[in-house]
Amino acid sequence: MNIKRLAGITLSTLLLVSCASGTPNTSESMSLSPPESAVSQSASQEGYPVTIETFDYAGNPVQTTYEKAPEKVVAVYQGCIETMLALGLEDHVVAAYGLDNEVKEEWQEAFEKMNYQTEPFAPDAETVTVLEPDMIFSWGSLFGDKMLGDVDRWLEQGVNTYMVRNTASGAGRTLENEYQDLRNIAAIFNVREKGEALIAEMQEQVEQAQTAAAGQEPVRVLVVEPMGNTIRNYGADSLAGDMVKKLGGTLAIEASSEIGKEDLLAANADVIFVVYMAYSGESPEQVLNAQLDVITADDALQTLSAVQNKRVYPIMLGDVYASGVRSIDGIRALSQGMYGEAAE
Repeated sequence: MNIKRLAGITLSTLLLVSCASGTPNTSESMSLSPPESAVSQSASQEGYPVTIETFDYAGNPVQTTYEKAPEKVVAVYQGCIETMLALGLEDHVVAAYGLDNEVKEEWQEAFEKMNYQTEPFAPDAETVTVLEPDMIFSWGSLFGDKMLGDVDRWLEQGVNTYMVRNTASGAGRTLENEYQDLRNIAAIFNVREKGEALIAEMQEQVEQAQTAAAGQEPVRVLVVEPMGNTIRNYGADSLAGDMVKKLGGTLAIEASSEIGKEDLLAANADVIFVVYMAYSGESPEQVLNAQLDVITADDALQTLSAVQNKRVYPIMLGDVYASGVRSIDGIRALSQGMYGEAAE
């Protein structure tokens, strides 16, 4: 399956929409750290009913209750689709949309069982209504009026929704939110052991990196994305920045912002990770090399420690931005770049 289809442009649009979406109107909604009981359940043998905290388009907390596992899920966007696959829930998906990358090889066989639609990239409310879903699983930016429609509308129709926590408006984007998404989806479908196994794999990789970092000066890291004439820095409030900190590193520039060459030179990080979107050009390799060249081939940046020591590494956007089950790949890439074999 070839999914280049202007996927990069589409994702860039979604990221801008996500950043511009409504500001939460309560202080409670600004924090997406897991509540004391993000998942609650009755003592019934089957594990239902189960109540889950999710969010509306404005970022306000919303409680949804499931009496049984949903049977007709509409999954929209890469991480949502792959979460369903990784948990063995492909048979519960009535339709899926919005891949930016090829599904990983380990999930390809299960993916073939899904009703994946190449068009549209993300459906509107009318299209979804025809599918008669009992659950919609997607990103926050897609629950706007011109796309899937707001959460409240679906809940009034008896359709549950689940919004990826790191895409909710006002979210502080953290690795813990990715864990909680897995825990919540596993609870909704009563496959908790599978969810915990995936989380444990990520936590083990984090612990290995922390062990490698012990007793050393913290590695100073930049995660940047060249975007035309500007460079975006992924700071402490980004998932990539949170991953770096969880792995024992420090951010050479703490704030998420646009930066220039002068900022790169002043920060002079030990390691620089360059974000790329695999299918935003003619080929993933072409895109990757072009992004790296912005840092490594610029004469003005040759004095950077990371350039001189050949510690400038590519990292795929889908592994460090609302990455779902791909978070393990982001953790591994960052760990290896920061600590080499010691983190393996």
